[in-house]
Amino acid sequence: MKKMFLLSAIAFFAVAAYSQPTHPNSPHDTVQTKNIKVTYGRPYKKGREIFGKLEPYGKVYRCGADEATTITFAKDGTFAGKPVKAGTYTFFVIPTATKWTVILNGKVPQWGAYDYEKNKDKDVLHADVPVKNLSAPIEQLTIRFDGSNMVIEWDKTQVAVPFAI
Repeated sequence: MKKMFLLSAIAFFAVAAYSQPTHPNSPHDTVQTKNIKVTYGRPYKKGREIFGKLEPYGKVYRCGADEATTITFAKDGTFAGKPVKAGTYTFFVIPTATKWTVILNGKVPQWGAYDYEKNKDKDVLHADVPVKNLSAPIEQLTIRFDGSNMVIEWDKTQVAVPFAI
């Protein structure tokens, strides 16, 4: 009986340790245009320096909080000047002080960027976009559409990713 209890306890803790959270830690949002939809977690700055500190330069970032950001294209088009097929992708970025590399990955869903290295062979797009420095910080990560650009803003950083559908 003790052995059965011990095995049950070990199994419970193993499952709990490797399970993904069932509720997000940050608010989530979905923004869309006629042919593109983005779903992402919206973390807050909370007085922290974001890019280069909290999110290191040169490392893959999920561009949001909790589960990795997803982007759905209703039709074939271009994203950051490169062709993209209709479908849903996981959206990652590699930030630097002057440019971001935007990445669309075919493995959906993914939790954070923890398994990116295992799934990078499923990348369908890599493109560089310039960084614009803002004079006033943006408290909460925001993704929005402005004409033919998907705009990402957080802290004192803004990136505009052009698209055409």
